[in-house]
Amino acid sequence: MNDDERIAYLAGDASAPADPAARAELDRLRGLLADPAVWAEPEPDLQERVVGAIASAAAQSSGTAQDLKTTAPAADLDNVVRMRRPWTRYVILGAAAAVLVAVGLAIGLTNRGSTPVEFAASLHGTALGPEASGQVTLTKTTSGWRIHLQAEGLPRRDNGAYYQAWLKNDAGVLVAIGTFNQPGDVILWSGVPPSSYPTLTVTRQLADGDPASSGQVVLQGTTHPGSD
Repeated sequence: MNDDERIAYLAGDASAPADPAARAELDRLRGLLADPAVWAEPEPDLQERVVGAIASAAAQSSGTAQDLKTTAPAADLDNVVRMRRPWTRYVILGAAAAVLVAVGLAIGLTNRGSTPVEFAASLHGTALGPEASGQVTLTKTTSGWRIHLQAEGLPRRDNGAYYQAWLKNDAGVLVAIGTFNQPGDVILWSGVPPSSYPTLTVTRQLADGDPASSGQVVLQGTTHPGSD
């Protein structure tokens, strides 16, 4: 949930966040902001009257509450109490801003300070691609696994012929992760993790209406945590 979504939720224009802790914090803040007293405006001359009341009290030899009552008009003292409400408004609004800034900062620091989760693999050619070799890096993102493939020793395929990359689990289930024509510098994407689908293969394919693997594997390797 980003800052705009949090602000929209505080304003009542968005659905609740999925995280229970975040939802509880925002609900508490939204309850405070819903208090009408938070938005009460002071009278225009209240500041001058309060300053005068305090100055009068300070001029007395005693700083007791009784001295303050006798030297300052009762109406001004009542307004001193009432003036706390506008102050509360600014304190709460400041706290709300601080919460949003702190959350944003925490997210920023987390993204900057943490090391991305990565897997890697060295790929080797098969009998269908004996001169082929390559390296692949798999990086976890919020959208899925970003896969950078760099290989050589394979000819370019065009005119309905292409390469297809796959991840495979121990049961032999294949998940397609992208197609390309030349494997020199390729970005692929996977919606399944390499920890569960550790084998990466590249096959030769034809655009013949059959999306299944051709079984013509030209590159293969096993992924592992970290980078080579």
